[in-house]
Amino acid sequence: MSQSEHDRAESEARGAELREELAITDERRAEEEEAKAEEAVAEAQQEESKKERKRREAHERREAAAAEAEKARAAAADATGKTETLSGPVAGDRVPGAAVASPGLGSDPKALAAAAGPEPTGSVAATDPTAVEGPEKPELYVAAAFVGAFLFARILKKIAE
Repeated sequence: MSQSEHDRAESEARGAELREELAITDERRAEEEEAKAEEAVAEAQQEESKKERKRREAHERREAAAAEAEKARAAAADATGKTETLSGPVAGDRVPGAAVASPGLGSDPKALAAAAGPEPTGSVAATDPTAVEGPEKPELYVAAAFVGAFLFARILKKIAE
């Protein structure tokens, strides 16, 4: 065997070794990509289960709030049924909306207190801490803000004239 044939055989052997190393590297990369894909799938499943758990918890909170509201409505209905007679509310009961200033009462606290009537002594709220005084009425706040802004604008207009 001549020198050139020997060099050629060595270079073919070296080429075969490099191709083998390249194949090993490719196989390793494929395994790493597969592991990353499996990890991404597991992470996505965990994220999905977290979202499902949060959705379920929110649903349970909503149901609990609805049940609590229904219980409060029932308690309010029971309290209303106990305090009202066929002729109407008992003289000592508060009139709904009495704390809202009506025409003629103005913003005088004494007039508001007189319109509200005496404080009931055996109220349901005093005996039952879960009883609800009354629903929030944001539309009244909006209306009051609008009326106040309107009156303020009218007063400023008169002052400016």
